[in-house]
Amino acid sequence: MTTNQPVEDVRVDGEVIRLGQFLKLAGLIDSGANAKEAVMDGDVLVNGATELRRGYQLKDGDLVTFQDRSARVRY
Repeated sequence: MTTNQPVEDVRVDGEVIRLGQFLKLAGLIDSGANAKEAVMDGDVLVNGATELRRGYQLKDGDLVTFQDRSARVRY
């Protein structure tokens, strides 16, 4: 899955953010229920690989992609 839009850097407060939380924070998904469904359906990529764990802990620089939009984690 590739994106035609620029990647947005999203600043995260704190030391850890989980994938489901980041999807909402970055505005890639509008609710926790939608985040859960998208992750479970295999529609979310982290660094180009499908991630099926909504609680996956993201690191600085991780690239999260949903549909045609991407956001990079920045601590």
